[in-house]
Amino acid sequence: MAQTVRKIIYGTAWKEHRTTALVEAAVLKGFRAIDTACQPKHYREDLVGEALLTLQTKHGIKREDLFLQTKYTPIGGQTTSKPLPYDPATSITTQINTSFAKSLSNLHTTYLDSYILHSPLPTLEETLEAWAALGVLQDAGQARNIGVSNCYDVQVLQTLSAVRPIQVVQNRWHERNRWDNEVCSYCRDHGIEYQSFWTLSGSPSLLATPELVSIAKASDCTPAQALFKFAMMGGVTPLSGTTNESHMEDGVAVPALELKDPSGQLRILEKMVWGWRIV
Repeated sequence: MAQTVRKIIYGTAWKEHRTTALVEAAVLKGFRAIDTACQPKHYREDLVGEALLTLQTKHGIKREDLFLQTKYTPIGGQTTSKPLPYDPATSITTQINTSFAKSLSNLHTTYLDSYILHSPLPTLEETLEAWAALGVLQDAGQARNIGVSNCYDVQVLQTLSAVRPIQVVQNRWHERNRWDNEVCSYCRDHGIEYQSFWTLSGSPSLLATPELVSIAKASDCTPAQALFKFAMMGGVTPLSGTTNESHMEDGVAVPALELKDPSGQLRILEKMVWGWRIV
């Protein structure tokens, strides 16, 4: 069974004033990919940028050493109780350009490795306008990859892909949505990176299954590490938003982890989660 080595991404949602210290810690522990958003409601993108400056000046970790991903958040995902990153009265294209410029300023960079829509917009017409705006940024070399988050409708992905290829889809991956199998399969079949959040917190029953616990014990790792690796083997790039430095170390060790399966438990997990065998 193939055990693919992929990156693991540090997620910065809900960190508030602790964002700077946590991003610094995560990178110093070994994370080299960071996810954020220009959405003051749930993220402090500006404090991610402060961490990046400190990492460069004090630790010699340069911008080009890191994978930076952020998002344009439509007005429905923003809050008026905090300053908005754009004027919602302007066109969607203008909103995206303004939000993108704010992200570059916040993160002290001239380009982004990945720029994604935080969600589809209320109408398909609006989503297509937003997608076209991301395409212009990509053509200009300012956004190397583009994608969409919180999109669980394969038809929407197909429509966007017909206009311009999608490089990234970032969704909740958990028990209650059957691990987003339809979208996962679409991404796997079309060479799209599927990024997962709620990978651990959304699957408490899976974490506690005898099969996963057995695999973790045989592999000398934690069940959380085994689940992250299992997800990676199925083509998923997980986000980790841990605030625990020991768990940060566990997370960055996952890509190189080899799962041992002396009792054939992986096949049971594959059928349970994916409905097919990982090849």
